[in-house]
Amino acid sequence: MNLMSTEQVAEFLGVKVERVKRLARESLLIAKSEDENGEPQFDTAEVAKYKELAERFGGL
Repeated sequence: MNLMSTEQVAEFLGVKVERVKRLARESLLIAKSEDENGEPQFDTAEVAKYKELAERFGGL
């Protein structure tokens, strides 16, 4: 399992970091762990699946 930081997810999805944090709070993206600073880290495969699903529904 490859993990992505909040910033990496934001860049991959083309959104702001605040949006990624909101998606995590709303349980639309589930953090798999936290880094040493307490920031969430996300599974790369799950982020890609979320992006694909969001694009099918009309975009992020």
